[in-house]
Amino acid sequence: MDRTQKLSEHFTLGELVRSETSERKGIDNTPPEHMVPKLKRLCEELLEPIRIHFGKPFRPNSGYRSPELNREIGSSSNSQHCKAEAVDIEIAGISNYDLAVWIRDNLDFDQLILECYESGIPNSGWVHVSLKEMQEINRKKVMTYSNRSYTDGLTA
Repeated sequence: MDRTQKLSEHFTLGELVRSETSERKGIDNTPPEHMVPKLKRLCEELLEPIRIHFGKPFRPNSGYRSPELNREIGSSSNSQHCKAEAVDIEIAGISNYDLAVWIRDNLDFDQLILECYESGIPNSGWVHVSLKEMQEINRKKVMTYSNRSYTDGLTA
């Protein structure tokens, strides 16, 4: 699989499958070929509009995760990352809360989770955003994850 393959104007396949944990532990994080179009959709419908709006380059923290990688990091066995439906992002110089609010108000998504954000520390945490497959309905579910629990809505 060509990791230099462009999935959109500013994002490559390599960026959506990159994982320091997989590299360190020797875990293959190559997605099945049928999932590449789903990663392309994440780039075109979520990442590109975000990059254009904020006008700043950024690299996703986490996109696709193989089931083995997902287990290794202790994530949920039904994580949308394993289905090539989710991406975690941060943008240097932009509050993760402000990023989540913009996504909530401007993009279609299935889940939007402001994760591990601490009020008063703009760069804390990250934003998880996902899209269901084209034929499925996105739930527009908005949550904040903090102190090992989820609450509805965005909490600053």
